[in-house]
Amino acid sequence: MAREFGRSDRVSSQIQKELSLILQREIKDSRLGFVTINEVLVSKDLAVAKVYFTVLNADQAGKKAHVKYLNELASAIRHALAKRMRLRHISELRFYYDDSFDTGMRVAELLGDLPKTDRE
Repeated sequence: MAREFGRSDRVSSQIQKELSLILQREIKDSRLGFVTINEVLVSKDLAVAKVYFTVLNADQAGKKAHVKYLNELASAIRHALAKRMRLRHISELRFYYDDSFDTGMRVAELLGDLPKTDRE
């Protein structure tokens, strides 16, 4: 019987949970703000992890600054992640801003602006 989730899916799920805790509790920096880890995609060989995140109340410049700052902190975050996970090798972390939430809000706004038609 095949497993429902592959190893890379299980590792990405665990990395997402641990990264959320690390950013919330261990990284003490006021520049970071309120970061939410939305998704982690790990390559099949577990070498690279793409981490998609959002930031509460950030403009376009703030989003770019967060991407740059998190990628600068990637090695320290990876070190903290290695302490928490039981893996021989920890994936290289690459942070990307997840704009799907912003896109969804824009679509909802556009749909709300449509005139209501009678469907009788």
